[in-house]
Amino acid sequence: MQYTTDLHTASESDVLVVGGGPAGIGAAVAAARAGARTVLVERYGSLGGNLTAGLVGPCMTSFSLDGRTQLIRGVFDEFVRRMEAMGQALHPSRTHAADAYAGFIEYGHDKVTPFEPEAAKTVAMQMCLEAGVELALHSFVCDSLVIDGRVEGVVTAEKDGLRARKAAVVVDCSADGDVAARAGAATEFGRESDGLVQPMTLFFRIAGIDDEEVERYVRSHPEDFRPFASIVAKARAEGRFPAPRMGVGMYKTLRPGVWRINTTRILGKDATRSADLTAAEIEGRDQVLKLVEFFRAELPGFGDCELLDTAATIGVRESRRVVGEYVLTLEDLQTGVHFDDVIAMCAYPVDIHDPAGSGGGSDEKWGTANAYEIPYRSLVPRDLEGLLVAGRCASATHEAMAAIRVMPPAFAMGQAAGTAAALAVAGGIAPRDVDVDSLQERLLADGAYLGERVVVGAA
Repeated sequence: MQYTTDLHTASESDVLVVGGGPAGIGAAVAAARAGARTVLVERYGSLGGNLTAGLVGPCMTSFSLDGRTQLIRGVFDEFVRRMEAMGQALHPSRTHAADAYAGFIEYGHDKVTPFEPEAAKTVAMQMCLEAGVELALHSFVCDSLVIDGRVEGVVTAEKDGLRARKAAVVVDCSADGDVAARAGAATEFGRESDGLVQPMTLFFRIAGIDDEEVERYVRSHPEDFRPFASIVAKARAEGRFPAPRMGVGMYKTLRPGVWRINTTRILGKDATRSADLTAAEIEGRDQVLKLVEFFRAELPGFGDCELLDTAATIGVRESRRVVGEYVLTLEDLQTGVHFDDVIAMCAYPVDIHDPAGSGGGSDEKWGTANAYEIPYRSLVPRDLEGLLVAGRCASATHEAMAAIRVMPPAFAMGQAAGTAAALAVAGGIAPRDVDVDSLQERLLADGAYLGERVVVGAA
């Protein structure tokens, strides 16, 4: 939409990053370090997105499926190591599959990253400010500024009114592809068969858990697919379990007796609609209270537990996906195909929570490669200039997005998009015309890993 009056105009920037979650942190830090004047717009009063406001954790694996090679490094690794230096995180090289930090899940959960959300807020802000990023917190993007098919900036709703924020390149890290969608980009939504998306979850934390008793019980019941699955199955059969789940998703934190709980499940909601988000928040918080009561009465080790906190926002697994120059597919992940324009390597498996029921999660049936690649073209919208996307709204199928939607890949995509945006500004060119060799060389110089086939100077 084009606005002619009643808009305050903020100072223009080289790169405008929308969304301060994992992708946005990676994009903003990378763009600013590459010399671009960078503004990061975030709707909350802190950075981190699902890392912090969403209470989602731990970060899923940043290593190859066999656990031998760290694939996601760069900004993400620096972020983790800075939290670890504060005593507020464990580097993924120090955790193992099926341990309590991994929720007792083996497949795809080797080398997860436990961290404390308050440390994530602090470190994310420090890294951005040290890089020279200008932060615009408490700013909600409500429209895109588009002229002749080129994104010129966004409109934000701020405490002091509507504001036009213009930039040479915009990076959409909104997770829902809000900038791209409002600018007219082609998008896809949900699975191909019926358009349904994965369910939402409201994370919460419980204190007062007997860690040793939980571990003892879970280890003595290897037949349970997920922790306490047999107890949950009995309660479900009797109509007593408060959420459509087949077990208890739970992850030990660095604090004794405190666990993150990923067990609420809200089906059939669209994260691009405020009414649906409102309904999801109401349903999610109702489930939390009932789950805590059930846990206290039924689960070994939970007898004295109490609710510590709930996430500030509902957790969304899936919404819009922007159609890019390349759409990443399940077959790409299964075969580990090499892309000449690779900008990130990942290995988290396909993790589809049933859009219509209680099942799902990371599953070996999809058979992904030990490591797979994400191409730069999946960050470049097919139909728009002046825009890049990163994170959960990148160009991928429903199945492929279910693997790359988690936080470490979002960091990697964000770093690539921010770096590309800075190179586009420096060269006075469109993001789709950025020289891939130059992009890869800069990413490698900044600590990213792109596989054995891409090395500094190889071009």
